[in-house]
Amino acid sequence: MTDPVNPPPKRPRRPVLLELEPDAPAAPRGPQARTLTEEIPNPADAPPVDPLDAPLPRPRTMEMVTRLVGRRPSRLTRLFLNAGVALFTFLLSVAALDFINRLLTTYPLLGWIAVILFALFTLAALGMALREWRAWRRLGRIDRIQRAAGAALAAQDFDAARAVTDQLVSLYAPRPELEWQRQRLAERRGETFDAQTLLTLAETELLAGLDQQARREIEAAARTVAATTALVPLAFADVAAALAANLRMIRRMAEIYGGRAGAIGGWRLARTVMTHLIATGAVAAGDDLIHTVAGGGVLAKLSRRFGEGLVNGALTARVGIAAMEVCRPLPFLSQPRPRVGSLVSRGLRGLFGEEKG
Repeated sequence: MTDPVNPPPKRPRRPVLLELEPDAPAAPRGPQARTLTEEIPNPADAPPVDPLDAPLPRPRTMEMVTRLVGRRPSRLTRLFLNAGVALFTFLLSVAALDFINRLLTTYPLLGWIAVILFALFTLAALGMALREWRAWRRLGRIDRIQRAAGAALAAQDFDAARAVTDQLVSLYAPRPELEWQRQRLAERRGETFDAQTLLTLAETELLAGLDQQARREIEAAARTVAATTALVPLAFADVAAALAANLRMIRRMAEIYGGRAGAIGGWRLARTVMTHLIATGAVAAGDDLIHTVAGGGVLAKLSRRFGEGLVNGALTARVGIAAMEVCRPLPFLSQPRPRVGSLVSRGLRGLFGEEKG
């Protein structure tokens, strides 16, 4: 019975420790505790993560451009497209003729104006078709010179090499800027007595200056594709810009070496170049050379968009080298074959930072 006058003192509240497992072994101490501590990895001992060792981005823009240009449609697709274009042209021509006929009956003056305009359009279409045929014939001529040069070098046929040299001189005869080179070739070709030396002399005199122009075009295209990929965030806008830059570069390759590809001929030439790239495996995204080229700038490694732009620029340079090989009348004999690293380093200098070494 408690005393209401003098109640008992209150006990202070303290934490209560309950031992649920009294038989559990005590924590080890001494050398054994040191051994267990050493087995547990310490996060502070982990090596720092270097952002420069991050994997390079894939060149998705150039991969899509390669698929768009290099993929050949099936026979059914070609039949569908050709039949559709023919049907649309036929229906449009019938509708135009019917409209002109009714216009001649109703308003003779306006009808004759429509006849004149239709005739001018027809002549312009025939002229464009003739230009495309001549451009494609010129590309075929360069291809024949390439094959003849390869056969002459393989057989060491001096007469065949002289015929190839004559064809080269005839190919570049309409170009006045090569007059001095043609004269030097004519003066020095009598000093050669074998096919290798003669074709090497022709390459040095006629194609060395053209190779420098082709390199500048490749550098400009690589710079355009890299800058567009890095700075344009819109979807498919970089693909369209890269496709236009590569097609323009391939057309310029044909013009530099004497091909002058037209619209249809330029597209077929671009498909030939992309097919050549796919066949040789030069568009591999994980290639060591692409990693070497893209591994030079710190900014390209720290920013994924800039890194992707750099790799796309390198692949554009590869497309340009393949276009040179397709459009060049002679193989690379004495002149050095362009390298992707040197083209990209010159074309992208100042765009992603200077590279050392």
